Amino acid sequence: MSGSNVWSRTREKMRLFPERFAQCANEAAVYGKCVAATTTGTQELRKDLCAKEFEALKICFTNAAKKRAR
Repeated sequence: MSGSNVWSRTREKMRLFPERFAQCANEAAVYGKCVAATTTGTQELRKDLCAKEFEALKICFTNAAKKRAR
C-alpha cells in the first residue's frame, strides 16, 4: 500500500465533505431548533432532550459519508 494513495483518498474524502453533509441541512436545522428551544433563558441542555432529532441527523451524516464519489 502506497502512502501517497492514502493521502489521495483522504484528500478526496475531505474535498467532498461539505457537499455530502450539505444534504443534511434539514435534519441539522431541526436539531438546532430543538436545542435552541430547550435551552431558553438559563436552562441548560440535558441529555436525551433532543435525542430523536440527533438520531435523525446522525443517520443522515452516516448515510452521506457512505456515498461514493461518482
